[in-house]
Amino acid sequence: MSNFGRKIIHKFLPLFLLIGLFLNSSVSFGQSKDDLQKKKKELEKNINYTNSLLTETKRNKDASINQLATLKNKIVLRQRLIRTINKEIRLIDNSIDENDDIIRALEDDLDDVKREYARMIYYGFKNRSSYDKIVFVFSSKDFNQAQKRLKYIQDYGDYRKKQAALILQTKELINDKIESLQTRRKQKKKLLTSKEEERGRLAAERLEKNTIYERLKTKESILKSDLKQQEKEAIKLQKAIADIIAEEIRRAREAAKKTSGFTLTPEEAKLSASFKSNRGKLPWPVKRGIITGHFGEHDHAVLEGIKIYNNGIDVSTNQGAVARAVFDGVVTGVIILPGANKKAVILRHGEYFSVYGNLRETYVKKGDHLITKQEIGIVFTDSKKFKTEAHLEIWKISKNGTIKLDPEIWIAKRGKSQ
Repeated sequence: MSNFGRKIIHKFLPLFLLIGLFLNSSVSFGQSKDDLQKKKKELEKNINYTNSLLTETKRNKDASINQLATLKNKIVLRQRLIRTINKEIRLIDNSIDENDDIIRALEDDLDDVKREYARMIYYGFKNRSSYDKIVFVFSSKDFNQAQKRLKYIQDYGDYRKKQAALILQTKELINDKIESLQTRRKQKKKLLTSKEEERGRLAAERLEKNTIYERLKTKESILKSDLKQQEKEAIKLQKAIADIIAEEIRRAREAAKKTSGFTLTPEEAKLSASFKSNRGKLPWPVKRGIITGHFGEHDHAVLEGIKIYNNGIDVSTNQGAVARAVFDGVVTGVIILPGANKKAVILRHGEYFSVYGNLRETYVKKGDHLITKQEIGIVFTDSKKFKTEAHLEIWKISKNGTIKLDPEIWIAKRGKSQ
């Protein structure tokens, strides 16, 4: 490249950089906007599903704990949706400010380019004679200088053409930017309207939640009775699970001819390692659902001073939902809870066990080898409360016996469970 060409590029480098910034900012904005819209659609989808669950629970004229939990979940989703809309508004605001700056800079540089181009046209008009160019070349001191002068004339002509093209390109970019700004301002206006609508729905849902809460507080004796029944069922289930796992440990020791410890076969060790590596990626125990009961100790949703403990998680789902395996494994037990008309299935994954409780019907038997997402049984529906809730627990064999793990940190985040 000649010195003339390098000088020209250096002179108008800011304009080239602005054009590049314009293109890059457009791509970046599009990607960020797509991510936010994808998240927004997923939240709206989950809110709609939660609405369908609430419709089922509302068939029971009496308020229920499950209804309260489902409504709380919906409120959380609504708050996340509003935050996502706010992020999208901020993204558009930043884009508008950035585009305004780029337009002003492009317009300033365009004025400089036009003035430079006008000077070139004027200079070209005064020296338009071919004779003058020939004289300019042939008046050189030597051949090397003549060659440089000829190159200068060629570069100058090319530069004039590029300047004309650059002016047209810059004008088009400014027009595109102005159109883009108008579009984004319309998008912002639409989002602000949507945000206000969502805030109105959120206020109504909070009011409904408070109403249900107050109605439940008047039914303290019924809630305590339900809680005692749930605790009895939980104790029976925990004992049955512990007995089955203890039998698995005994058999493993017997096979390994050991009196203590727990030895895995090579296949079991491989399965166990694979299960562990999928922490946070396991599919949900049902195709669709929302978590309405979390792991560990919590305050009762209504009864003051009363703690409840959950050995796993509860997933509210639609009536007729089918429980499915969260990972490959072997059925080590099918539990029947007397008097409750409920069943549970235990699936072993090496040193890990997944438990699927609150089933009405099971499709598997002890010894069956299941694959991930294979159907296990139909989730039980409480016909009086119109509540369908799957129960999942994850146990692990340790040196000191067994430990219970929080299934919520093992299964995939919302939107990735299907």
